[in-house]
Amino acid sequence: MVEIVTILTIAVALSMDTFSLSLGIGTCNLSHKKSLTLASTVGIMHFIMPCFGILIGNTVLNFFELNSNLLLGIILIVIAGQMLYEIFSQEENTIQLNFGGILLFAFGVSIDAFSTGLGLTAITENIILAMVVFSIISFLFTLLGLLIGKYATHLLGTYASIFGAILLIVIGVSHLLK
Repeated sequence: MVEIVTILTIAVALSMDTFSLSLGIGTCNLSHKKSLTLASTVGIMHFIMPCFGILIGNTVLNFFELNSNLLLGIILIVIAGQMLYEIFSQEENTIQLNFGGILLFAFGVSIDAFSTGLGLTAITENIILAMVVFSIISFLFTLLGLLIGKYATHLLGTYASIFGAILLIVIGVSHLLK
């Protein structure tokens, strides 16, 4: 029982940044299909990245000196820039998040799952269960963030979209400064 609570707690912690970033992207009125694609991709990446963390381990971290905060910060600022460009260049507040952008977003918010994978074997013997839980929780948090962001847009219009982009920039800068 303690092990399941630990896995759920880690899954929620891994998904909190995804949730907050999805709030910002949700203000861009993504279609239902794009929202499901984005949430599914994030869920899949939250399964794959701990697996890579377990398989690759410390070798990659020592060899490449991967700075996940820097990478995530840059990705978030680029996405926010694209959002602001879309907001001010069109009447309709939509964002054309292509599959490459979806993969980039999913990768950026899943880097912490990679580092969690490095120590996952010390936390649980049920690694597959843990990765499935990480995947499901991140999918749900992403979808919830997108839906709340979309609802805020209907209430507040363009101001919600601008706020979402600013939120992404602030979170991106905070990751750059870590």
